[in-house]
Amino acid sequence: MNVDATGPEQNQLGGSAQRRPRLIVFDVNETLSDMTPMADRFVDVGASPDMSSLWFANLLRDGFALAAAGAASSFAEIGSGLLRVMLSGTDLDRSVDDAVEHIMSGFVGLEPHPDVAQGVEALTSLGIRVVTLSNGSTRVAESLLESAGVRKNFETLLSVDAAGAWKPAARAYRYTLDTCGVDPADAMLVAVHPWDIDGAHRAGLATAWINRNGAVYPPYFRAPDVEATSLVQLASRLT
Repeated sequence: MNVDATGPEQNQLGGSAQRRPRLIVFDVNETLSDMTPMADRFVDVGASPDMSSLWFANLLRDGFALAAAGAASSFAEIGSGLLRVMLSGTDLDRSVDDAVEHIMSGFVGLEPHPDVAQGVEALTSLGIRVVTLSNGSTRVAESLLESAGVRKNFETLLSVDAAGAWKPAARAYRYTLDTCGVDPADAMLVAVHPWDIDGAHRAGLATAWINRNGAVYPPYFRAPDVEATSLVQLASRLT
């Protein structure tokens, strides 16, 4: 799908052109993947579709809380455990265990946002190395990028499981930089989540916020170096 790269010039929040990074580190969930279909998974088992966004927000909250306490647990462990808690009072059409399995398996079948394939191709054509860093599993990223036809563009797919701390802990970003052999000043984190942008900024990386929905950036987080409406527009800003 061809995605228009034009749009309002809203990139340089600091007012000056952004230096092209050597390495782009992509967040995965919601940044590359369209998670809208996850709501259907909740409906499938007899739960409300509104539970999907609440569950995901609480999943992130609990992952952050464990990281802040110096502990670590996988995305799947937290997600599954939280589902068992949230679904316990729901009139399901199957067992709780089967419902949890059905919902969690939805991640592997997610599709990329329409701008992802063209945007990744445009960014790598600039000579920029690209990797992923997810709070989830590399298996989800692998399936998603294969679906988009751009797995070949990615040097490696990384998970915080190997870092021992969830983003936005600095340790997660340092793990990625060390793995790729790149200094913080030569790397850029690309994400839709302001908390991820803030964490990467504090770890010394440049940042790009993909604002597909016209949201307002929270003033209490450190601002992104670049704001774009799509990955295609981001590539045009880094040309």
